[in-house]
Amino acid sequence: MTAPNHHRQSKPLRRDVVVAACCGALVASMVGAAYAAVPFYTWFCKTTGFGGTTQVAERAPDHILGRSLTIRFDSNVTPGLPWKFQPEQNEIQVRIGEVATVHYRVVNEAAREIAGQAGYNVSPPTVGAYFDKINCFCFTEQRLKAGETREMTVVFYVDPSIVKDHDQDDLNTITLSYTFYRLREPERPVAEAPETNSSKL
Repeated sequence: MTAPNHHRQSKPLRRDVVVAACCGALVASMVGAAYAAVPFYTWFCKTTGFGGTTQVAERAPDHILGRSLTIRFDSNVTPGLPWKFQPEQNEIQVRIGEVATVHYRVVNEAAREIAGQAGYNVSPPTVGAYFDKINCFCFTEQRLKAGETREMTVVFYVDPSIVKDHDQDDLNTITLSYTFYRLREPERPVAEAPETNSSKL
């Protein structure tokens, strides 16, 4: 008489196991997708200039146009990094396709050595696809000793293909913005105390 009741109880149990397995598989796939999305998003931003991500170029374009743009330079330091960071010029005028070189200066105002690294973007964000850097200090560790001053160079141009994008016809100004943030120092291993022989002869 108990067998039918046992059979009825086993069905919900199997259903719960199936639901739990499906939920686990869904969570695992979501975690995997999240990890895969990071390199994909980075590639997408670099390829399209999405979010103001600039492009990387190895050489200058083969022609310069008569149209000029104002390039403004912005500098920021995140809290906790005692550095003074600023461009040597607040803005310059460049023709589209013309290679320009600008300098930033950073000073470590702390009493000890500190490592930092800069990220960047341009605004308006839609011009990221046309802003090409030949040389840049961004995403490179900068380690400054106490009181040290360092000059850093940025070499860039605005791609002439921007004139084919009619959404940029009214563009007059581009802002290149850098933000320095502090790098976490690796933990130094604790020196082990020398072994002592406590045995007595």
